[in-house]
Amino acid sequence: MNYLAVGKDVAPADPHNSMEKNLGARVAASADVALKYADDVDVKARFPVEAMAAIRDGQLLGLMVPQSLGGEGATVSEIAEICYALGRGCASTGMIFAMHQTKVACIVNHGMGSPWQEAVLRRLCAEQLLFASSTTEGMGGGNVRSSASAIETDGEHITLLRDASVISYGAEADGVVTTARRSPDAAASDQVLAVFLKKDYQLTATGGWDALGMRGTCSGGFSLKARGVPQQILPVPYNAIHSRTMTPVAHLLWSSVWAGIAAAGVQKAELFVRRAMRGSGGQMPPGGMHLTAAKSSLRLLRNLIAASLARYEAAHLDEAQSAALDYQSEITLTKVQASELALQTVMSCYRTCGLGGYRNDGDVSIGRHLRDVLSSPIMINNDRILGNMANMMAMSGVPDSIAG
Repeated sequence: MNYLAVGKDVAPADPHNSMEKNLGARVAASADVALKYADDVDVKARFPVEAMAAIRDGQLLGLMVPQSLGGEGATVSEIAEICYALGRGCASTGMIFAMHQTKVACIVNHGMGSPWQEAVLRRLCAEQLLFASSTTEGMGGGNVRSSASAIETDGEHITLLRDASVISYGAEADGVVTTARRSPDAAASDQVLAVFLKKDYQLTATGGWDALGMRGTCSGGFSLKARGVPQQILPVPYNAIHSRTMTPVAHLLWSSVWAGIAAAGVQKAELFVRRAMRGSGGQMPPGGMHLTAAKSSLRLLRNLIAASLARYEAAHLDEAQSAALDYQSEITLTKVQASELALQTVMSCYRTCGLGGYRNDGDVSIGRHLRDVLSSPIMINNDRILGNMANMMAMSGVPDSIAG
């Protein structure tokens, strides 16, 4: 099930590997359901309940949890493949899955050894809990390295009152993983990451979600009022979680969803061109050359993600490697480059299909895919990322060789 392998087309699972074959069937079943309901999810801007039910039936939400706690010990690379498959069917479903798995990765990588965190991972696997993310609040937008709200101590408990400008699928989640200042007197950048289950918090809607695309993520604003115990805070400071897990995993999994959207667009562009050629005695339609551009940019996108996944898998367990300047630059820029390539690919598909792609009522319509992929440059705005990296880039130097 290696959809992202560098320079390779989709290959079937090894028939001798029963676990991989079984997982492939579970993923394919979920992706089929996601595709079946994708248009209705988009039109109604509703949570993809059918696809999420299939994902739960396939036991996919706890894949990254270690086997000792009831999961399957999947790698981020394996999760990226699933994001790609789901993204081809329904972008909102793929993105919900990607955001959930990013939170799971944070707990797995930084909560092991904590009885409370290990217990919640067991529950996640047994009950197929869905975790939402709360990392943006107030007017801070996408600056996830700054928190206004703080954890407060109330006897043997902790409390948090947070004005969350966005909590994607918050009303549908079974838990929220949220950043916060360590204490009321801590600096905005002195953050922790806390896990709250549904019984621990109340959500009050403060804003709706009527967006151009990714409509099924239901990314409205909420006031979050939570109460729990100190053990619900991950034992590692958020700055370490952010650099070693949150940022790289989010960027890689988001990018894989965008690649899936792009692949779905290419599939429609292929259908359009082949159909047009059959109807014209083999003559290429006017927009046919854009299919070449679409396939080229999709290959570049897949290669980019595959290379970054390999780099992540090699470095993330090593604190020194994961803190290295070139590694952090590569992982961070993967998001920027992937979002631009995905958008470029879908635009080429749109131009390939012409009026057929522009219309919403045909089987080669590109409208939903284009609207969904337009979220990619602004999901943590590329301009913010590039601006934040300007000083780092000025100090990084220029490679002396192609391979360097």
